[in-house]
Amino acid sequence: MSLLRELIREESLARMSTAERLAAARSVRLYFQRPEDPGFLVSDTEDGPVVPVFTSWEALALFAGVCAWASTTAADLVELLPEGVRALVDPLGPGTFVLDAQALGASGGDGSVHGQGTPA
Repeated sequence: MSLLRELIREESLARMSTAERLAAARSVRLYFQRPEDPGFLVSDTEDGPVVPVFTSWEALALFAGVCAWASTTAADLVELLPEGVRALVDPLGPGTFVLDAQALGASGGDGSVHGQGTPA
């Protein structure tokens, strides 16, 4: 039953616009690999530094295997990320997108976007 619920959730996320995903992401709990020292495991990419984060701990486990992890809300996450670092949400899923303070702040609570989100 859990697998079916996860598949339905993933399909729903894949059909959402960037604006809808950003609005929904404000209070969503995101899971990420926790390094030994406080902070984030940052990956350098062609588009700049990102922290891979996941909407479920199961997705994190598929990505990183058995690991130390932490979680927080998306709103808190963007406040905690170092300057210039963005969060890459669900990098293994069909609805991957980039989340940063600018994108999260630009989304209204009604799903409207007053700036521009950044799809991956």
